[in-house]
Amino acid sequence: MIYLLVSFGLLLHILIWGVGLALLVTPVRWRRFWPVWIAPCGLVLQSAVVWLGAHTTLTGTHAYGRWAELLPVALLLWGLSRRDWRTSGRDLGRFAGLGGLMALGLLLLTLPLARVARDLTTVSIGSCDAADYAAGARVLQEFASNDRSGFLGLTEVVSIASVDNFYDFWLKLNHFTPSALIALNDSVLGLEPHETTGLMTVVLLVLALPLVYWLARSTAGFGRGASSWLAFIFTISPVTGYAVYNVAPGQILAAQAIALVTWAGLAMWREPGGGRRGWTYGGLLLVGFGLIWGAYNFIVIICLVPVTACVAGWTLEKNDFRKLARWLGWMLVPLAVSALFFYARAAGLVERFLLFRQYDFGWKIPVLWPEGWLGMVKGIGPRPLAELTGVGSWILGGLTVLLLVGAWLRSVIKRWKQAWLVVAFILPVMAGYAYLEWRGLKFGNNASYDAYKLFSVFYPVLLVAFCHWLLWLKDRSSLLRGLALGMIVVVTVMNLRGLYLLSQRVEASLLIVDRDLLAVGKVETMARVKSVNILVPDFWTRLWTNALLLRKPQYFLTHTYEGRLNTPLRGDWDLNGGMLQVRVPGPDGAIIGRRYSLVRTGSPYWLRAELGEGWYGTELLRGRQTQLWNWTKGDATLELVNPQDHPLKVVLHFTARSLVARDIQIWVG
Repeated sequence: MIYLLVSFGLLLHILIWGVGLALLVTPVRWRRFWPVWIAPCGLVLQSAVVWLGAHTTLTGTHAYGRWAELLPVALLLWGLSRRDWRTSGRDLGRFAGLGGLMALGLLLLTLPLARVARDLTTVSIGSCDAADYAAGARVLQEFASNDRSGFLGLTEVVSIASVDNFYDFWLKLNHFTPSALIALNDSVLGLEPHETTGLMTVVLLVLALPLVYWLARSTAGFGRGASSWLAFIFTISPVTGYAVYNVAPGQILAAQAIALVTWAGLAMWREPGGGRRGWTYGGLLLVGFGLIWGAYNFIVIICLVPVTACVAGWTLEKNDFRKLARWLGWMLVPLAVSALFFYARAAGLVERFLLFRQYDFGWKIPVLWPEGWLGMVKGIGPRPLAELTGVGSWILGGLTVLLLVGAWLRSVIKRWKQAWLVVAFILPVMAGYAYLEWRGLKFGNNASYDAYKLFSVFYPVLLVAFCHWLLWLKDRSSLLRGLALGMIVVVTVMNLRGLYLLSQRVEASLLIVDRDLLAVGKVETMARVKSVNILVPDFWTRLWTNALLLRKPQYFLTHTYEGRLNTPLRGDWDLNGGMLQVRVPGPDGAIIGRRYSLVRTGSPYWLRAELGEGWYGTELLRGRQTQLWNWTKGDATLELVNPQDHPLKVVLHFTARSLVARDIQIWVG
């Protein structure tokens, strides 16, 4: 129940923030539909408040978060002074059905997380980015911009490109807006980043639903029911669910922003007056570009590709290049203004791309074949986005292509502009997707990870185009209507199936912030511990340890993500954990929960230990007390390092189990 209360609370809090701004920035021609833009307005307003707060000496959102609640109230009063509350209420009532779909989507996406643990926490099916976002949230929540205490000012470890401290890393190079949203909402609602990072990602996906609906309804010409169905499929699709349960809020925000600027660009082009009233869309474009700069700044260079391709094609038909020039001007001015507001992020764009060249981020993700474009994927195992196996894959893929091509050819005859819109929405993005997949195959790198990210941020636009056959629901032909209805049923069933299988993956995931891991946070309060060497072996735990101990200088044996370089271990205490703990007698050691321990490096008993060869990966069994274990491959080694100038007596305590009766031998040497 607590998961549902918090997820709905986060959703409503963001929506409340957006009401007033949405009333103010909606173009006059579309003012009856202002509720569509409540979500992005709330998100960008919260992001802007934290951005401004991060450039003061206030100690984070804890200091100003609740005072900031006055801003959306003031904007609401201003908005209602321009459009009375009765009319605004009727406008809002038109979208009650969408509100119901959002509630249903939020319920379906939150339940898998609620089944993982009783207490609020964050879980991931593979990516460790959640800890990074949580660390950023703590930075923006608890520290002032000039604070260089603890880990924040440890230049030797945190320096990256031109940034020499952990605070500026979040302002210039990392995904600012997702962490800003977590920080502000947590400060207001009395929550912690480890509790809400996963839930916030779910909420961000659900908040995109109205924009996907409106893009389908207003741009593609689908009916109300078809547009609602499409928006719901976007919300429950394994394509977006994969991002949600890998805790990737940045790309979900980018998808929402791209949907907004794409719609605004097309609506501006269609505005009567030859583009002279383009300024009326400036407010919405500032909202969209502001989200992109804050959340996913590097995508700004291609975010306008589909809408520009569409408008360019329509320009060639009319041969009205003067209108195109005006349109480009009205699009680029808000882009430039928002870049000035987020100047540090715009200035860091080149460095961001250089870092992409330096590191092979991510992992290999399977190619999405035609049936996968509509969310019909395997959904199970370590590669949930892999194609379906057997004849079913060919049948569903063939249906996807045949219906898309058939609907497009029919539009070529009847609606040339709509047919070109489909081409402009699909061709540039899928060309980039194919190129990145090819690079991954040719060079054996993780370019398929970038391909998936590209696909996912443009997924609102792509999904509208892939489902062009929804126009058949309004066709006179009963055969075409039947085909469209049949495909709706198939896609719905397959997406619900995929979501269910993903939820099972969530419930079985090893990557969870459990009570044992949270216990590490106690080290921050230990005055005698001045600095820490993080010797925890697995990546997920190291990153979360970093997020939980930001007030302590930390040193890493291995490179642990950006801003956490491997350096000489200068800490005065070692933090050990996972399957292996080191304990020493007397006050030079401390036990942290069930899985972690501290050892003072100046102790005469100090030594280090790590698992050597012959071990399989960690496995997990959840219950009242989570149990971790590693299977051995037969012979397995444990490596001890004695940095002292004298021998040490070591006592080994271990728990071992076997499926069959067998002897255990311990060899020293």
